Amino acid sequence: MNVITQLMYSIHRILGTLLCILFLMWFLSAFVMMYHRFPHVNAKEKLQKQEVLSASGDSLPDIAAVIARLPHKEQVRKLTLNRKFGQTFFHVRTGKGEYNLPLNPSDSLLPTDSKYIHRIAALWCPAPIVHIDTVNSPDQWIPFGELKKEMPIYKIYFADDAGTQLYLSSRNGEALQFSNRNERFWAWLGAIPHWVYFTWLRQDTALWNKTVIWLSGMGCVMVIAGIWVTIDVWRKTRRNRYHRFSPYRKKWYHWHYLTGIFFGIFVLTFTFSGMMSVADIPEWIHKPALKTNPIRTLHAHAPRPEHYTLDYRRIIAAYPQALQIEWSNFREHPYYTVKDGKTEFYIDATDSLPRPLHLSEDEIRRGIESIYASDSTGANAPIPIRMSLLGHFETYYRDMSNMYRGRPQLPVWKTVVEDADRSIYYIHPETGIIRHVDTSSRWKYWSYTALHRMRLPGLNSNAALRKTVLWILLLGGSAVSVTGVALSINYLRRKCRRKRKSERYIQR
Repeated sequence: MNVITQLMYSIHRILGTLLCILFLMWFLSAFVMMYHRFPHVNAKEKLQKQEVLSASGDSLPDIAAVIARLPHKEQVRKLTLNRKFGQTFFHVRTGKGEYNLPLNPSDSLLPTDSKYIHRIAALWCPAPIVHIDTVNSPDQWIPFGELKKEMPIYKIYFADDAGTQLYLSSRNGEALQFSNRNERFWAWLGAIPHWVYFTWLRQDTALWNKTVIWLSGMGCVMVIAGIWVTIDVWRKTRRNRYHRFSPYRKKWYHWHYLTGIFFGIFVLTFTFSGMMSVADIPEWIHKPALKTNPIRTLHAHAPRPEHYTLDYRRIIAAYPQALQIEWSNFREHPYYTVKDGKTEFYIDATDSLPRPLHLSEDEIRRGIESIYASDSTGANAPIPIRMSLLGHFETYYRDMSNMYRGRPQLPVWKTVVEDADRSIYYIHPETGIIRHVDTSSRWKYWSYTALHRMRLPGLNSNAALRKTVLWILLLGGSAVSVTGVALSINYLRRKCRRKRKSERYIQR
């Protein structure tokens, strides 16, 4: 035990010296991350830049004629109707590619030329353009390797007081990044150091993942060694019956010991959960029994768009402010998702007249049963399924931000399946939105979301209390890190002094 204890002292001292600055950076940037994220363009912002579909004076084609224009035997995976700059078009995604089809087969979409780029830019910011750079490699604000396929990317600088910048794809003019000076400032203090979002590293996703995992993993070893040291010092202090709570007289040792006692466990869970934000649950902990993606199965067997009983043109007439229409489905049940920039409407497509979607208990049950009927590992005997209509949020169904018609997505059908994965499905009957929870996702929740973001029962429903707890814990973690930095500096100074003394002795 003495050998192990001495090893723990050495590990904590060496790794602490190497990682103390990184830990302090993680804790301080976490405060910023509570209020400011990395700048990005979300789907709602993009949608708001589109025009209302009812503004089109063109005659809308039958959807069967549109689908017939696709290459032979390509199956539609996703279909939406959009309108930009006076031109209405269908965006079709198939298993082999993506297509933008204008209403008239003889028409062509607007080219992504200088004029088009300037028109897109004006939608995002009314200020004049100072200049436009052509970006051929990832930079700090688009550091993701998957964006290389959009290269070259146009970086647009606007002449406004906010220092606004916009990145547009040269392929289709899609906005990839939009930020101002204030957002970039907070990103440097928050998301960039916290997520290690440095361009040279983040553009290689595999290398970035490994770097975060290794840094966090070494941090966990350092903290575990520190906890061992703390227990050893506590044990010796109590055995020798010191009157002081801490045996240390030097202030940095004293405060590092005290903060470690109160916040050492949190520092460990914070570091471990940070690692689990990018790491997968190992198969030796849990290997999913289902061989198929259950949510994909529930969206399989979609009716062809031309087989929807409700014509999409009736949707445009019924919702004149609609900006986008998407063909959706729950198994064989078709419906439309209609977006107007503020909210979404889910319209049943099994009737010739528009009416709100409402999935029945029976068809939800049949949908769940189809998952296990199609899975190659499914047992011959039916798997027991229990369904209940849930009228409140719980640990694994807690997202109160997604509102439908001004209220949370409740009630929701909670379906418990007695399979090897202990699966639970939450299916909202008025939107068709599905949330699947199994053993792997529970491990992920408790190893990352609960520990890192304090998404714990009792705190989920009280944002003020959760942030207060986070502030207290992060202040404690920062104190541990500050004292660790001071001790590391003193340690390096002692090493340097000893080295100089040794060199002088040798010279004599």
